[in-house]
Amino acid sequence: MAIRTHIITEKDDLPEVVRRYTRGIAQPGDVIALSESMVAITQGRAVLPQSVKVGRFADFLRRFAHPDGSLATPAAMQLAIQEAGLPRVLAAAAAAAIGRLFGRRGVFFRVADRGLNLIDDIGGTLYPYDRTIVLGPVNGQEVARRVKEATGVDTLIADVNDIHCVDIIGFTGQEDPRELLEALRNNPQGNDDEQTPIVVLKRVAS
Repeated sequence: MAIRTHIITEKDDLPEVVRRYTRGIAQPGDVIALSESMVAITQGRAVLPQSVKVGRFADFLRRFAHPDGSLATPAAMQLAIQEAGLPRVLAAAAAAAIGRLFGRRGVFFRVADRGLNLIDDIGGTLYPYDRTIVLGPVNGQEVARRVKEATGVDTLIADVNDIHCVDIIGFTGQEDPRELLEALRNNPQGNDDEQTPIVVLKRVAS
């Protein structure tokens, strides 16, 4: 069940927001799934690109990023450097160049930092975040734990996209999350302007 919310900002208290919107809907045994962008935004990690001072390395390296990727703009690459550190990003770029020679993809993010893969560059559809770069959330496991404390329901934070890729950032449950991954693979939270960053997953008796 996807739950529509107000436009979330960094002024929102995430556990309280989730508790309020899921009250009477989520029950023990369910799982509350939160979008990673929602979590990141409440942490103040939505950045206006014009506020980023781009260095020469970022301007150079972004030319090698996939044009449809999340690090294709100078500001996004600069933020990636600030997140992971320049030496690590340079090492990742070198490893990616070698990987391409052997037809291997995704080497850059494996070497640089898994979290860089969570950066959402400019081009979103929901105002005002259609003008910002949204970095990945920090301390995902701890955030999930605090939301569970507020709601009494197991909580999962996930990065989901429209090409059926799911990445779990934090999860308070004890069970194998593969079943939950399948439930999220069709992206019930949406990547457009649905404004439904909270999804309550309920088990249905077979």
